[in-house]
Amino acid sequence: MTQYGQIKSYDSGKGHGTIAPEKGGEVLDFRKADLQQEAAEPQSGQRFGYETKKVAGNKDCATNLRQQEQGQEHSQKDDQRNQASKQQG
Repeated sequence: MTQYGQIKSYDSGKGHGTIAPEKGGEVLDFRKADLQQEAAEPQSGQRFGYETKKVAGNKDCATNLRQQEQGQEHSQKDDQRNQASKQQG
């Protein structure tokens, strides 16, 4: 299941970063290889979608990170509302 969070930090030299879940909880680690767009370096504060996986010691980490455009979810909801309004009226 896709979750969302904001990048807290990213060290391009080490290829390692952290992401804070939007719904709260522990900050999760990720590696450059976990990014869907490896060429794009994540910046602090950017919103990403991700899944979690267990690593050594049964610790959660983020994987399959995908950058989310600002307002992406809101625009989809607005489109759905507009379509419903057109159907009613």
